[in-house]
Amino acid sequence: MTLPLNTILNGDCLGVLPTLPAQSIDFVLTDPPYITRYRSRDGRTVRNDDNDTWLKPAFAEMHRVLCQHSYAVSFYGWPHADRFMTAFKEAGFRVVGHLMFPKCYSSNRNTGHVKYQHECAYLLAKGYPVPRGELPDVLPWTYTGNKLHPTQKPVSILRSLVAAFCPKGGIVLDPFAGSGSSLVAARQLGRHWMGIELDSVYHTIASERLAWT
Repeated sequence: MTLPLNTILNGDCLGVLPTLPAQSIDFVLTDPPYITRYRSRDGRTVRNDDNDTWLKPAFAEMHRVLCQHSYAVSFYGWPHADRFMTAFKEAGFRVVGHLMFPKCYSSNRNTGHVKYQHECAYLLAKGYPVPRGELPDVLPWTYTGNKLHPTQKPVSILRSLVAAFCPKGGIVLDPFAGSGSSLVAARQLGRHWMGIELDSVYHTIASERLAWT
């Protein structure tokens, strides 16, 4: 299959990723389901957030398509950090950094033991990319209002990650593209990009958004 650059595909990443050539992607940036049965204040949910059957095969494929000595960044749900860590390591990734994004608001109703006021992501390496050490591991968060997706991430922080971990002219892949924020960030920085989104509603939103950008 020829790599479909600068497009977002409507499909299951477990079906699409195996069709992509090995070592064809320069940077993976993704925000997969947190396996927390998340429901936003307005009742929206995330597909496959109620199971982890996709977790290990998805990261195994991400590792396969990623170029040697390259990076991936994955957001994750801290209640199941052990499941994510197991999936990363079984796929062949090395965990080389942890990123924190403090927020000035709670991300959900205050029903837990503490207020949930941060997001977090792991920096993963395939092989041994040359360390740069330029990006701090605590980055400021801008509230998106979650207008386009219930877990919408701000383009500003994603742009910082693309700039730090994807070479100029490289290809950014997001297998859980949602509303396309990671792809917008890649496009704004002049990188090639490719997204996969299972939900047809969000695929349409992301496609229209990228057409406007």
